[in-house]
Amino acid sequence: MSGITDYLQDKKSALDARKLRLVQEREVAPQQLKAGIRVAGRSGVREIRIRDFQIISDSGPELAGHQLGASSPELQLGVLGSCLSHITLIQAAERGVPLEAVEVEVTGNMHPLAGKPGYEHIPVYLHNIAYTLRIESSASSKELAALHEAVELACPILNLLQQPQQVAGTLVRTKQKRRKQV
Repeated sequence: MSGITDYLQDKKSALDARKLRLVQEREVAPQQLKAGIRVAGRSGVREIRIRDFQIISDSGPELAGHQLGASSPELQLGVLGSCLSHITLIQAAERGVPLEAVEVEVTGNMHPLAGKPGYEHIPVYLHNIAYTLRIESSASSKELAALHEAVELACPILNLLQQPQQVAGTLVRTKQKRRKQV
């Protein structure tokens, strides 16, 4: 199996082809991404469907879960790490920065009593999020610092978490099944 160095050449070719295609198109519309989530009956497992892929999310036994998948906050940390690593590859390919290895570790805090009486001051969401980007490279420290800066500017998930964001929510009541009389 070849390494990241070979992959970066493929990534650069793909990026160049994409740029050319986008320049040739008269109007480029934003992409609407979509994820569908369904709670699976008695297990409570959350089935996340994205395009042709399925991911399951579950809780531990302390929340009536079965440990069948990562929790939503854990998935969020994983999504951030995945995005940071992908954007690192893109930025390295565009800049010609050699990489031999890329690893990202993301941490965040959640408190089980957050928001409850006596714990109102503790956020109910992931907080104190931090990441460590480990890169094995023959590039100079200056090149790596510029790469890191470019990654932080371009990473959509990092920027989503760092910037205020409005999320619109709608509740739709679907047809209720009649309960059987016993």
